[in-house]
Amino acid sequence: MSEKNKLQYIKHKDIDYDKWNHCIDEAINCRVYAYTWQLDRAAPKWDALVFGDYEYIMPLPIRRKFGINYLYQPLYSQQLGIFPMPKPGISKLFFQYLIEHFRYAQLNLNSANLPDKKISDIIFTPRKNYLLPLAQTYKSISGFYSTNAKRNITKANKQKLNIVEGIRLETYLEFKSKNIQTKVPGNSLAILKNVVAYGQYKGFGEIDGVYSADNELCAAVYFCRWKDRVIYFNAVSSKKGKELRAMYFLLDSFIRKNAGKNLTLDFEGSVIPGIARFFEGFGATPETYFQLKINRLPLPLKWIKR
Repeated sequence: MSEKNKLQYIKHKDIDYDKWNHCIDEAINCRVYAYTWQLDRAAPKWDALVFGDYEYIMPLPIRRKFGINYLYQPLYSQQLGIFPMPKPGISKLFFQYLIEHFRYAQLNLNSANLPDKKISDIIFTPRKNYLLPLAQTYKSISGFYSTNAKRNITKANKQKLNIVEGIRLETYLEFKSKNIQTKVPGNSLAILKNVVAYGQYKGFGEIDGVYSADNELCAAVYFCRWKDRVIYFNAVSSKKGKELRAMYFLLDSFIRKNAGKNLTLDFEGSVIPGIARFFEGFGATPETYFQLKINRLPLPLKWIKR
């Protein structure tokens, strides 16, 4: 059988969950976003491309509009793409299949998926994730903090802030709903609730909160610890929390507590310059991954989706 014939499109109902999760688990580019239990909560409908007997796999989150199926990046799923790290020839098979079968796609690959510049029908746009290895001592790690970060941490340490680990999901969601700064999809909090609740239930997710001197919650983060990564998965601060530099306090405390461990703090990155600078301020370094975009829509729709 040729390699092209070994690549199959598999409907969601026919995916072998055990084989799928084993493939992700063993992949050097393993990402928590690609497990079935995460996809089922983040993407209402997803199918898959599977090469051979789950030698390589790629989740395909699908939506339908104007009678056209298209691929999109689900909420709370920074990196998907092909698993495990593919050979160039394998990547080309997957990419070519997407071009031939979907008129529109906008998906984030993972950092181990390199673009194929020979494929002209796909636009590959680089994105930045930010990673901070925690294996060294706190003194060594904090030595790479920016001047601005050090100044804000000093200010926060004078505010009599307290960290509470493992705050309740309901408390977190209520706090987040009151302090959302940008417009988000209507189902955003419902999806977040399902994702975080599962992480807490299974013991790999925890919400940490910062309380002010008068016992008011002013910042919180959902940390997702999977294998050797701790993901700064979802964070929120109140106006007061920003004034008190509460998130600087929370992250510095987290780094202090986990320094010397074989862990990497994954900030998930941001296309917003100010947030990227915030991550860099803790000494995090960028890791490049690519967004894949295909647009073969009929002209009126193609203009709309540019």
